[in-house]
Amino acid sequence: MDNRLFEEQKAVIERLCSSYRNGRIGHAYMFDGAQGTGKEAAALFFAKLLLCEEPQKNTVPCETCRSCRRVTSGNHPNVTIIRPDGQDIKKDQMSELIVKMTRKGYETGRKIYIVSRADRMNIAAANTLLKFLEEPEGDVTAILLTDSYQSILPTIQSRCQRISFLPPSREMMIKKIVEKGVTVSMAATVTMVTADPDEAFRLAGDDQFAHMRKTVLKLVEASDLHVHEALLFIQSEWSPLFKEKEEAERGLDLLLYAYRDIVASKAGLQATPTFPDQQQFFSSLSMKMTYSRLSANMEAILQAKKQLHGNMNRMLLMEQLVLSMQEGLLVV
Repeated sequence: MDNRLFEEQKAVIERLCSSYRNGRIGHAYMFDGAQGTGKEAAALFFAKLLLCEEPQKNTVPCETCRSCRRVTSGNHPNVTIIRPDGQDIKKDQMSELIVKMTRKGYETGRKIYIVSRADRMNIAAANTLLKFLEEPEGDVTAILLTDSYQSILPTIQSRCQRISFLPPSREMMIKKIVEKGVTVSMAATVTMVTADPDEAFRLAGDDQFAHMRKTVLKLVEASDLHVHEALLFIQSEWSPLFKEKEEAERGLDLLLYAYRDIVASKAGLQATPTFPDQQQFFSSLSMKMTYSRLSANMEAILQAKKQLHGNMNRMLLMEQLVLSMQEGLLVV
């Protein structure tokens, strides 16, 4: 990952090193980029640099001092990583973090906290963090990681320096995965889900992911079915497979990508589709739907994703989504 980080996110690394070299360390950063682009690796690199006892050429961490080794092993007392507890990051986690960051540390030097999947903070957790960001105490640096920048509270966004991570070339990723024996269609799908080539290859060989892919495509086909059959499909096939919130979110993402393919087919665009094996079906479906209805369907999926992180019953959410999409089948 370290080598890939320097190769694929050179601009990010140079920016972080420049901030350190010039003594302009921000109190809060937002690392924004697709899953698999190396955000956490970059955050740990920056943490090492800020705490390193003998930085090389005043630019990169030495990787060999006691401080660097402890960051690598996850045992440095001045570095804290917060991850979702279940589906969300909760208020108690943020409160405990702030207590830790504000009390006198066992070691001198800057304190660094990394919030993984910062978009998963519930409202109470986000508001608790916001108060701390507004009035930081001492040498403390926050690094928030997200692949859904728009889901972060604007008030938190405005208090962080945003650093965007570029995804690797999708075409190159597809080529490398296909060379390992994966079909072009599956390679095209998994490279939309993650920008990490290793994770993409793992997903390509995952039977459950293959089942998810097949079920999502069946839901697209369900727009041709009677509404009662479509609702029965949600109850009998979709809900048992997409039980957890994260699985449901992935299913909705794949569904959104399918409709993007349909729009691209209707518009005659040449972009690499997510489902190359479905292009004939998508082409025929695109002729039955107007641009306005396709747009409405995609907006309905995006709204369903937002509601997913609330307390709404997931089966009811999907049933409402299907009813909404059923209305979009129009002859043009």
